[in-house]
Amino acid sequence: MDYIKEHRIGLIGTIVTHAIVLALLLFFGFFTKLPLPGEEGILVNFGDSETGFGAEEPAPSETAPIKDQEEMQAEAKTPPPPVRQVATPVEKEALMTQDMEKTVALESAKKKKEIEKAKDLEKEKILNEKQKEEQLERQRLAESDRQRLAEITRQKKEEEQKLALAAAEKRKAGEINNRAKNAFGGSGQGSADSKSTGQGVTYGAGNQGSPQGTANAEKYGPGGGVGNGTSYSLDGRSGLSLPKPNYPGNDEGIVVVQVTVNKAGQVTKAEAGVKGSNTADPDMIAAARKAALQARFNADENAPAFQVGTITYRFVLD
Repeated sequence: MDYIKEHRIGLIGTIVTHAIVLALLLFFGFFTKLPLPGEEGILVNFGDSETGFGAEEPAPSETAPIKDQEEMQAEAKTPPPPVRQVATPVEKEALMTQDMEKTVALESAKKKKEIEKAKDLEKEKILNEKQKEEQLERQRLAESDRQRLAEITRQKKEEEQKLALAAAEKRKAGEINNRAKNAFGGSGQGSADSKSTGQGVTYGAGNQGSPQGTANAEKYGPGGGVGNGTSYSLDGRSGLSLPKPNYPGNDEGIVVVQVTVNKAGQVTKAEAGVKGSNTADPDMIAAARKAALQARFNADENAPAFQVGTITYRFVLD
């Protein structure tokens, strides 16, 4: 029903055109005028060639019998085949514009176009998949290079830290050796021919004191300083400025301050009175904390961002 509605004008035009043609055939093509016209012409001799010679008719051939008069008359009465009428311009236009059925050529062209379109879509799909695989491969290679560079950087940093630690231990060992050498060779104590195996005021055969201490100091135990009553413990760092605490008190004691030092060598945090302290005097603790916040150490870019150590203050009455 939808097809008929869509091509209604074409159907009407086709029906009208055929009706007109049928009417013309009925009025002008199916009737002959009566009476029939008589036969006209002249009689000619029977033969089978354009040339000949002789006054007597030759006998008929066995292979080609002569047609009798009745057959000739029947052939003469047989009407000629109808002449095909040429379509008028109106009929040609109607035939050219009809769209009742699609031609084979149009169907073939449409099918070929659909096949080519399907091939193009398949090629485009394959190309997109190939591009996606190439992009994933590039991302994988980039990630592999990033991980490899990160691993190289990490190994390099570990090597630098190991070298820095080895250098610090070597420097520390050298300082200890220099102090020991000065201790054995100065002020008449620990000479080269001395039989002493230790020094101190407690027990055992060890050399009581601190590696950062002074060989000729009279004070022993933790926190033995470099002569000013102050010592520190900060791996790989050296003290540039260790101000003495201002304490006008009447008691002696040891205050250990836990400090946090940044890469620039500045003390960013100080907590006084931690393990190792032997006094709870608030004045001593406050003075030690204030002095620790003013301390400065050497800058080290390879050091941790927040390195933790201790500063020990020994308060001694003069």
